[in-house]
Amino acid sequence: MFSFLKSKSEAAPLAAASPSAGWRERLLNGLARTRAQLGGRVKSLFARGKVDEELLEELEELLLTADVGMEATRHLLENLKARAKEKSLEDAASIQAALAAAFIDLLAPLEAPLDASTHHPYIIMLAGVNGAGKTTSIGKLAKYFQGQGKSVLLAAGDTFRAAAREQLLAWGERNQVTVIAQESGDPAAVIFDAIHAARAREIDIVLADTAGRLPSQQNLMEEIAKVRRVIQKAEASAPHEVLLALDANIGQNALQQVKAFDAAIGVSGLVLTKLDGTAKGGVIAAIARQYPKPVRFIGVGEGIDDLRPFAARDFVEALFA
Repeated sequence: MFSFLKSKSEAAPLAAASPSAGWRERLLNGLARTRAQLGGRVKSLFARGKVDEELLEELEELLLTADVGMEATRHLLENLKARAKEKSLEDAASIQAALAAAFIDLLAPLEAPLDASTHHPYIIMLAGVNGAGKTTSIGKLAKYFQGQGKSVLLAAGDTFRAAAREQLLAWGERNQVTVIAQESGDPAAVIFDAIHAARAREIDIVLADTAGRLPSQQNLMEEIAKVRRVIQKAEASAPHEVLLALDANIGQNALQQVKAFDAAIGVSGLVLTKLDGTAKGGVIAAIARQYPKPVRFIGVGEGIDDLRPFAARDFVEALFA
């Protein structure tokens, strides 16, 4: 039997979220570990005032330690070397500014805000490994879309874990939005019914949770692919967005997750979670160079407002602050 957590108001419109000093502070805190590995030592290197082979070798080691990855590291070093030669950079501030500009150029293509106005209802499927922050991100996304004046419905498609269902129900109550859930059974059926319910209620956004799984679990990856096919049966144009939640602490393993989930379900965007002060945020550069996917959102804490659209310049400034 399906259970419905009914909202007091389907839309519950709030003022649109905008970057604030509080958000910038949380972003700075979230990238503290990477900044400690990268920013401070970079300033020390650049104090020499010269971009030579010795500096490039040491900088390469720093970037790899920060999980930037070999391909992205080489790209950034070549970019820095070219900028230094073109502009005759000879002081620490200008060299650091050149490296930051190279980072921004690399990450800028990932900055692609999600446009949920193209379909009604707009159906978003979320995936990720257990512990990546997927269900928590759904709760935060519900608040984010409510802040845009949109009505939201949640589909508890992770029927394998009672805790996931209960967590989503709690987020639904907190946001005052409807949650469609089932105690056990076929996750695709839950999401199928949720889409029909959203259509009947003229809901703007459907956020569909799915069971967490490891990319190596081929049978489970096939199940999540089935969920995607069932969503298409309920709505031919859907899912309109397939978001993959990535734990920012896992470093280069994030690349393997992107590749595996993309092959199974066609990932269209990423949510980078758990930028909570221990994260190795440099992996976003590796993703940009090796497997570029739009980073729709980044999360920097457990609070309901701790999820915002990715902005390359803000991210890089927090790295080198």
